[in-house]
Amino acid sequence: MAKKKSSAEKRHRKSEERRMRNKSVKSSVKTSVKKFVSLAQKKDPNTETALKEMIKKLDTAAGKGIISKNAAARKKSRMQRFYNNNKAAQ
Repeated sequence: MAKKKSSAEKRHRKSEERRMRNKSVKSSVKTSVKKFVSLAQKKDPNTETALKEMIKKLDTAAGKGIISKNAAARKKSRMQRFYNNNKAAQ
């Protein structure tokens, strides 16, 4: 019985480690999206750099399986369209 208990404890520890790592990556993605949107609304010249950084973070998260590939593609598409519309309006 002790062996099952120790393995269950290890599984719990490992799942907590993964959860915290995934939470960190998701938070980083959300922060980069907010940064991009705020720069785009201000028509800042650094918007394109923020867009590239956001796309890189989304691709990284999708590659690790933290968010689905379709969710990453959808968000990238929407943000690229937002960027293009703002650029055309200038």
